[in-house]
This record gives sequence, C-alpha cells and structure tokens, in this order.
Amino acid sequence: MSSYPNRIREIRKSKKKSGVQVAEFLGITPQFLYNIEKGSRTLNTEVASKLAEYFDVTVDYLLGRTEADDLQYPEWATSKDIRDFKTILEEDVPVMFDGVLISEDDKEKIKRVMEAMFWDAKKNKKD
Repeated sequence: MSSYPNRIREIRKSKKKSGVQVAEFLGITPQFLYNIEKGSRTLNTEVASKLAEYFDVTVDYLLGRTEADDLQYPEWATSKDIRDFKTILEEDVPVMFDGVLISEDDKEKIKRVMEAMFWDAKKNKKD
C-alpha cells in the first residue's frame, strides 16, 4: 500500500496540478503542502477532507488505506452525484440497531445496500 505522502504527490501530479495551486485551494502555504508530501508534516483531518474533495477521491484512497478508489458508479452519475454519495459513505458515525452497536462487517453490508438504494433513487429521479 502506498503511504499517504506518496499518494498525495502522485494524485497531484496525475491531475497536473502544481503544489501552489493545491495549497491555494487548501488555504495553506506551498511549503506546508510540500512538508505533507515529504511526510515531515502530519496531515490533519480538515486538510485530508479538503484534499479528497479537490481530487475527487475518498479520504481512504488519499491516505493509502485502499489501493484503488474502487467504488462503482453508474455511467449517468454526475460528479456532484458521486461527491454526495462519497459524503454519505465517509461519515464515520456509530451505527446501532435496537440500541446495539453494529459490527464493522455488518456496517459494510449496510453500506453496500445503501449504495444500491442511493443509485436507484438517483436514476429514478433522472428518468
């Protein structure tokens, strides 16, 4: 798995963005971004979220927790639809049923069902 400093630099370069452009969007100095990319500065939650939004990837992908941003999207989905969906999935809140905390495994199953429901609802709205 790629480390997040390498992943950030790779994404930035693949999107043909300069460090200055990205830093300006984030509201940080180019040196601060460079230090994040070198791994000499810790990436905080706020900057990670903004970077994921800027590059249109998940925070997990950005941080190198997954090797690919492998969620499947319908062909008709707009970039706003995808951002909306990613926002729903990235919310890290405890999920409970009848007062009992749901396991991570069951939480993942629920996310997949929600994914199918989300895309069905979006498609029906567009038809």
